[in-house]
Amino acid sequence: MAGTEKTKSLRGGLNAAGLRFGIVVAAFNSFITDRLLAGALDALARAGATDEQIETIRVPGSFEIPLAAKKLAATGRVDAVICIGCVLRGETSHYDYVASETARGIQLAQLDSGVPMAFCVLTCDTLEQAIDRAGLKGGNKGFEAGLGAVEMAQLSRKLAGKLARKPAGKPAHVETGKPARNAAPRAARERARGARRR
Repeated sequence: MAGTEKTKSLRGGLNAAGLRFGIVVAAFNSFITDRLLAGALDALARAGATDEQIETIRVPGSFEIPLAAKKLAATGRVDAVICIGCVLRGETSHYDYVASETARGIQLAQLDSGVPMAFCVLTCDTLEQAIDRAGLKGGNKGFEAGLGAVEMAQLSRKLAGKLARKPAGKPAHVETGKPARNAAPRAARERARGARRR
């Protein structure tokens, strides 16, 4: 039965040795983002990362995080990026645009660069909700993002190693200067057979 079969499982660890991390943090709502940053740094330190392994970049607001994160990833200097920001709902629809486009931008930056990006942009209705998630009742989401970055950086390295060791598949056709067998379309082959029968 499929339920009783043992399947191969691969996951990242929480050891930051040999890894490099980038943190992109928004200055807007710094009362919250500074607490999230402290939580992320604490998580990285507990995983064994030193100050030399961490690069912090500050941007004006959450909307600017994706571009900075993508450019940092493109340098090849980091194995994972932690994206920290805080967007609070106001009286207009501005919140909805910033929150959704920031999330979409970080996801695209991650997919385009292949570098894991931990999403730590709080999107809260009130300042009290943000405070709860930056070290009070809701824990510190920055700490969680830091651990997630370590785990994903480790997992990415393992996956890259497995892909590098995988034997290359046999190409369907290699150009040798000679026409490939059965390269002619079916209709042409049928016409040739008919001509031979006549």
